[in-house]
Amino acid sequence: MTLIYWHDAALEHVTPPGHPERVDRARTVKATLSAMDGLDWREAPLATRADVTRCHPERYFDRIAKAVPTSSYVSLDADTHLSAGSLDAALRAVGGCGAAVDAVMAGEAKTAFVAMRPPGHHAETERAMGFCLFGTAAIAAKRALDEHGLSKVAVLDFDVHHGNGTQDLLWSEARTLFCSSHQMPLYPGSGGAHETGACDNVLNAPLAPMTGGREMRRAWGDILLPAVDDFAPELIIVSAGFDAHAADPLANLNWHEDDFRWLTQEICKLADDRCGGRVVSTLEGGYDLDALAASTRAHVEVLREHAA
Repeated sequence: MTLIYWHDAALEHVTPPGHPERVDRARTVKATLSAMDGLDWREAPLATRADVTRCHPERYFDRIAKAVPTSSYVSLDADTHLSAGSLDAALRAVGGCGAAVDAVMAGEAKTAFVAMRPPGHHAETERAMGFCLFGTAAIAAKRALDEHGLSKVAVLDFDVHHGNGTQDLLWSEARTLFCSSHQMPLYPGSGGAHETGACDNVLNAPLAPMTGGREMRRAWGDILLPAVDDFAPELIIVSAGFDAHAADPLANLNWHEDDFRWLTQEICKLADDRCGGRVVSTLEGGYDLDALAASTRAHVEVLREHAA
């Protein structure tokens, strides 16, 4: 049984017309997962201020909260917007990921998927960007360390865009290992192999535009996953972005559903060997709706099989 964390607040974060990070993404993911058996649906709770400030300072939380409009939109930058429901949606994403960590650590299931938006991996310590408000995966990692007494948590990010926010939030956290594959050059411009963290706890594997599954499997199989294995995490958190798919409009990698399936299988095998199979995954990017549906299904099918 795989846990699925959802709340209709994901439908209330409304972006301007034509924006790729749109409500239809959440509708598509929910419809896809609703058609699958063997999933345990749970409500994503609201995160508290204290949850968010595990990684972001109080003044940043207050700045985001005060900027939320009562109608229409507020633009934090050219890509990142707030509507009346945005704060609630972002807090439910953070809260869902935290609840997933709690449930997996309690042995209620081996795997969980947080099907919420907005995404989080671009949100830096005091900067919302790239459609992201709060660093969902990084906050979940800190929760696992601080609340569950873990000493090692790995955060693995296969979104096509580098998770600069997660890297920033965990840069000096020696108890974490952040590993990312991503297209380069591409927004946000970070993620070079020379970026290794304050504690040698960051590992980036940039991929050239137009490369596909073979190069991805080499990067993860030869570089990233062996490093995770050596790190020996007690929990794996996945930033599951599906915008490396060949059909995605925002980037130029050529992955397909079978590539996401393979990578999820390899992550789960490593989790079996190192941390009792515990994997918490949270939705990041993916902007072609058909590709998002197919890739999410492949990813969650593996999580479900792994949890059986």
